[in-house]
Amino acid sequence: MTMCAIEPSTGREVPDPEVSGHGVSGHGVSGHGVSGHGVSGHGDTGHEERTAAAGAPPPPGCVLSADGSYGARLAREGDSLFPERWTLDGPEPYAVPLRAGRPEEPGTEVQPMSDGRVLIRRLVDGRHAFSLLYPTGPGTGEVPLGAVACPDGGTRLRLLPPAPCGRRAYAVAAGPRSTALWLVAGGAFGPEHVAEIPGRCSGGVWLDRTGRMLSLDREAGGRTKAVVVDLERGGEVSPLLQIAEESDDRVLLADPDSGLLLIRSDAPSPGRGRLGWGVLGSTLPVRFPTCLRLSDCAVTPFAIQPGQALTPEGCAVALRVDGPLGSWVGVWRPAQRQLHHLPAPEGWLAGTGLWTADGVLRLPCATPAMPCGVAVLNPPGPKRRSERDRGEERKESRKGSSARPEQPSPEGESTTPAVPAAPRPVPLQQAPLGRLVTK
Repeated sequence: MTMCAIEPSTGREVPDPEVSGHGVSGHGVSGHGVSGHGVSGHGDTGHEERTAAAGAPPPPGCVLSADGSYGARLAREGDSLFPERWTLDGPEPYAVPLRAGRPEEPGTEVQPMSDGRVLIRRLVDGRHAFSLLYPTGPGTGEVPLGAVACPDGGTRLRLLPPAPCGRRAYAVAAGPRSTALWLVAGGAFGPEHVAEIPGRCSGGVWLDRTGRMLSLDREAGGRTKAVVVDLERGGEVSPLLQIAEESDDRVLLADPDSGLLLIRSDAPSPGRGRLGWGVLGSTLPVRFPTCLRLSDCAVTPFAIQPGQALTPEGCAVALRVDGPLGSWVGVWRPAQRQLHHLPAPEGWLAGTGLWTADGVLRLPCATPAMPCGVAVLNPPGPKRRSERDRGEERKESRKGSSARPEQPSPEGESTTPAVPAAPRPVPLQQAPLGRLVTK
């Protein structure tokens, strides 16, 4: 697979006379926005039809930055698509249109950066052109970053999920025999080729907070297995998930704080992928709860509760459920072994949302009457403790420890203060299958 990067040209500013900033109301919080009908995350209608035909849900309606401060989507006005940035870290959410003087084409991708700019990928004359968009009063500023050419017609280039640092953005170009990893924003001189990975890769999940470890689902020899790509070692590849020799094992979502992984594998039921979970660095087998098996429904995780460093089993997981009657929200915790079904708020940008550390789920929504809003859900879960309660528990713990002899620490735990863990995850390969299914 031969690919090349093209250097960017100079920046430019495109005036936009139609920007509006009228206030609108949202679910649980008010915001400012602009009028726009329809919801589209990537604008790739053909891709949505292909994924639906394959039994997979369409792409999410919006892309959120790693810290949840910003969102970006392709909004629709009539027959035209235009980028839109959402600001979500203030007292009220608001949206800013980033029209570039021409409607965007289906298949265009957008992604928010931590500084508020929006990365956009366009297909122009057979090349993938990247630019950063930002509001400039009544118009839109644009900084071209360069382009990547894919001479091979069978190569598909797409953006990876936002990097944890928020300053860089990556893309993968999957060819028939290898996959190229590109740094497309945040580099020194336009797009930079980072690594060439043998095999055709899909997916893409960040495993740490630094943006060093990337999980990809690599297809080789007729099977798909999740692997780890170490970006600080020149793209060194090592196995991550190999449950059985003949199974297809994919990583869907990961939480760097707790190490919780959401996976899909057909190991327990050959030919039928099932949703399961495991923990990075754990010696316990991967589990496939029966409560996550829904007939005639596609279940896709999209957000994991952060900040639960020592209790991955208590992390709340938000799932998008697509069934014959539409889409709704599912909430599940590994420790509870029960899936709670919640109605989707009106205008939910399906597949998009984030958790707060204390277990509140925030879902971006958009309707013609409410172009920018956030629905706030408080799903059922463990009783939340106040800071005072936590302080009392720590005092009691210290008193109790002084009156008892020291006990040996469980395997994998330490009695010393926590230190930064090695960034390289422990592979989940060769997990035993005897205890896979958990009700």
